[in-house]
This record gives sequence, structure tokens and C-alpha cells, in this order.
Amino acid sequence: MEPMTDETVAAASRRGAAKQAAYPGIVAVRYDRRIARIVIELDTGLALSFPPGKAQGLENARPADLAGAEISPSGLGVHFPKIDADLYLPGLIEGFLGSRRWIAALNGREGGKSATAAKAAAARQNGKLGGRPRKVPQPA
Repeated sequence: MEPMTDETVAAASRRGAAKQAAYPGIVAVRYDRRIARIVIELDTGLALSFPPGKAQGLENARPADLAGAEISPSGLGVHFPKIDADLYLPGLIEGFLGSRRWIAALNGREGGKSATAAKAAAARQNGKLGGRPRKVPQPA
């Protein structure tokens, strides 16, 4: 790990300032029980809202867990103290509510749930052949 020097602190400050300049700031955040969505209001006048189950880290949160959300000092993050979860606005915008890996896993789960005629036909054909082949135990 690199030692903390005045230059490393200055470089980190420059990167932080560039991030703040590149993205709108968060001015308010709340969980709206009526529509079951987290609402993040930005300093541009726009609002971003989404169901908590679609955001990484909030998949299992209950409405009571989402109360008391706090905006980070940078204005780019939201912290949910009751469940110790954080959202980062640039990450939300770039990754659509989670990291790329998390989104890929979510999309894979959704794709696996699809029920198409081709998938049903393949399952029937596999069933005629005796089903899924057994796994052969590997010697240890």
C-alpha cells in the first residue's frame, strides 16, 4: 500500500473534485412507501426512483430498513444505516443499480426463468433420454 503523503492526498482530492463535477449531486433521498420505491432527488431538478430489490445491497431490505437514509458529504452517495448499505450515484448511473458482475448475475437469473416453447421442448426431449445425466464422483 502506498504511504499517505501530501501529494497522494492532493491527487485523491483532485479525483474527487473531478467526480463531483462530472455527476449531479444528491439533494434528497427517501423511501416512498406508497409506490415502494427509493427516490433520489438530484441538484439538476431530476429524480431517480427504483424498487429497492433492483439495487445491489438492498435486495432483501424491508421498508423500515430504508428509513433514515443519509446523503454522503460528497453528495454522490447514499447510506442506509439500519442495514449498513451504501449506494454510489456514479455506480448507479453507470452500472444501472449495481456492479457489472451483480447485474450480469441478475440478468442470468431472469433469463433462466424464461419459459419458451423451445426450452419446454428441450426439457421434454431430455426427459425422454432419462433426464439430466448423473455426475460421476471424482476421486479425491
